[in-house]
Amino acid sequence: MRPRWSATQIAMLLYPFGWGAMAVNVFFASLIGSWVGAPVATAPVALGLGALIAIPATYAFARHIRRLMDEADAAVDRAG
Repeated sequence: MRPRWSATQIAMLLYPFGWGAMAVNVFFASLIGSWVGAPVATAPVALGLGALIAIPATYAFARHIRRLMDEADAAVDRAG
């Protein structure tokens, strides 16, 4: 039997990608905010906030992936 990856292990593997995605989202959100007078986020600010936001977002995504993997394994077991 293959070892089962936990949602935490999956999240740790995917965290760098989640961090980058969240940093880009923070930066673009700050650009939208500049339309109403908010400051545009600098690269260090976007990276820092992205790192914080990525923790729960990546874990939620990893739990979703783990659930899909469990469903796929169950379907394979049922198929025989």
